[in-house]
Amino acid sequence: MYVTTLLTNPVRPRLEPAAIEALRTAWGGGAAVWLAPGAAAEFPMEALPENRWQVWEDMQALGIDLVVQPAEGRRKRMLLADMDSTMIGQECIDELADEAGVGARVKEITARAMNGELDFEGALRERVGLLKGLPEGVIAKVLAERITYTPGGRELIATMKANSGYAALVSGGFTAFTAQVAAGLGFDEHRANTLLVENGVLTGVPSEPILGREAKVAALKEITARLGITAADVLAVGDGANDLGMLELAGAGVALHAKPSVAAQCDIRINHGDLTALLFIQGYSVDEFVEA
Repeated sequence: MYVTTLLTNPVRPRLEPAAIEALRTAWGGGAAVWLAPGAAAEFPMEALPENRWQVWEDMQALGIDLVVQPAEGRRKRMLLADMDSTMIGQECIDELADEAGVGARVKEITARAMNGELDFEGALRERVGLLKGLPEGVIAKVLAERITYTPGGRELIATMKANSGYAALVSGGFTAFTAQVAAGLGFDEHRANTLLVENGVLTGVPSEPILGREAKVAALKEITARLGITAADVLAVGDGANDLGMLELAGAGVALHAKPSVAAQCDIRINHGDLTALLFIQGYSVDEFVEA
């Protein structure tokens, strides 16, 4: 059995019952269930539709995300999440670079690295090098003035944890940011790179080894082994090329507002919804959401 979920941005809900019924009828689905009025609905099916990606493209043009996945085991026991442009709306290193006066150069490197055009580790070393001499206090300034949480993050984590879930934040960014973001959103643990500081200024060198694509995969394996669960029990979410390893290994890998080259390699693509979409695709209704 499979489940089809249709989602929109909950701030601007645009799902129409007629559209749900038309697709359900075309695909021979069962009765539709509304998970959030106007924002999310689902229906079961016995077979995987051959034209699902064409329909997905048609729905994208309407501002609707379409997810088709096996019904069994879709409620996950662990969330493994990227931070930059996923759990928060910014790339932390880009924000630091703006403060250092090298924003344009660093943003260009970040975009290419996240799209898979550059080696992540090399790109990180180059970007951190451009921050050399930046006062350490700028980190607190960026956290206070520039960093915003992606809508739905607190509800996602609180709801999964209320249902015996575990939440881990794994970032190619920096512990100076993941520590605050993890605490603010309710993550159980966090992993990231460390910015080295001497005499109150950034040295321009990151700690080694750099946490990149393989380290995120390693985190998935290590944490699931510790919890006594498997990769199939994991819902992973990210947006960049360095997330692809964990997205491919997890039971459900979600490309959230991801770079095109990343989204193309994932079966679950959320381009219009916020982080509550990760609850809807697990079958949670809005009435089951837990407020953090």
